Amino acid sequence: MLVNVLIFGRWFWSICRKTSTIIACYINAKCLKNNAMKEYLGMTLNEFIIRRQSDFKYATGELSRLLSHIGVAAKIVNREVNKAGLVDILGEVGTVNTQGEAQQKLDVYADSQFIHALRASGEVCGMASEEDDNIVTFDNVLANDGKYIVCIDPLDGSSNIDVNVSIGTIFSIYRRISERGHKAEEKDFLQEGLKQVAGGYVIYGSSTMLVYTTGRGVNGFTLDPSIGEFCLSHADIRTPESGAIYSINEGYYLKFEDAIKKYIKYTQEVDKQTKRPYKARYIGSLVADFHRNLLKGGIYIYPATADAPNGKLRLLYEANPLAFVVEQAGGMAINGKDRILDMKPQDLHQRTPLIIGSTNMVNKVMEFIENK
Repeated sequence: MLVNVLIFGRWFWSICRKTSTIIACYINAKCLKNNAMKEYLGMTLNEFIIRRQSDFKYATGELSRLLSHIGVAAKIVNREVNKAGLVDILGEVGTVNTQGEAQQKLDVYADSQFIHALRASGEVCGMASEEDDNIVTFDNVLANDGKYIVCIDPLDGSSNIDVNVSIGTIFSIYRRISERGHKAEEKDFLQEGLKQVAGGYVIYGSSTMLVYTTGRGVNGFTLDPSIGEFCLSHADIRTPESGAIYSINEGYYLKFEDAIKKYIKYTQEVDKQTKRPYKARYIGSLVADFHRNLLKGGIYIYPATADAPNGKLRLLYEANPLAFVVEQAGGMAINGKDRILDMKPQDLHQRTPLIIGSTNMVNKVMEFIENK
């Protein structure tokens, strides 16, 4: 009996030592990661990209330079946004984009700046923009050999420019699938969102911030106007699993499907355990609403409506890059049925419903949809 007790004691002690070692290793790994990220804080975007270049699956420097060029173009757009009201850059141009929306002067300006920056990079063979009907190819020897294509919404929320509401730029980067040495083709742009090699956005608000991911977490950089550089301010962003904010244009309530109406009512009910009612926050600028919810926890919903059964947001220019960011931050993005990043685009300006944000909140919407 005593022998059995001693044997059990030794076995139990051995298990405890192994378990404590595993826990200690996990804690040390977490601490090392956190300390490593702290070392990056305040680092400029260019320095950070170079230091983290090994995170890129095909790291040879091209993607690093491309991200730097996007950062430069964002600074130029930011400068003009901050001058709005002082120079003649507000108001409509008098033309419409391919979605039939009136183009703002800053829309056109931002589009031209990103075209110029991406062409100058030498790493991009073509670009697709929300503002252009067709793809823009950079037909020169250097560009034709480029490995990447870019999908971009140069200025999201531009209808809010005249009233000084936060606006933004949304972008995604893919590896081309057409043969190098030739012009980009439309098939290069019609790839599933899960094939993005980088994606992110720039928000022009009380401060200007660039947030991006290359599939290894999400990091945010705030523009320091004193030195003209984006500096790391938000390292390894993680969105809360649950939040207390819902963002939806309730002016279209009567046009929503019943499942969405029921979810809205659910958010407004009193329940201390789930911290309801939630707060309704809707700016009408996708980047601004998404950015707040990413940091604080929440859900953004732009569902299908009776007037727009296929949704209204663009899959390539808005849904895919933000879905990539939110998933890397621990959240979810769906179209009401399927994961956004699994969708195969059929055309350049395809629209989609979008439900995006904290995982538990998106799953709750899915419950209402599945039980309708």
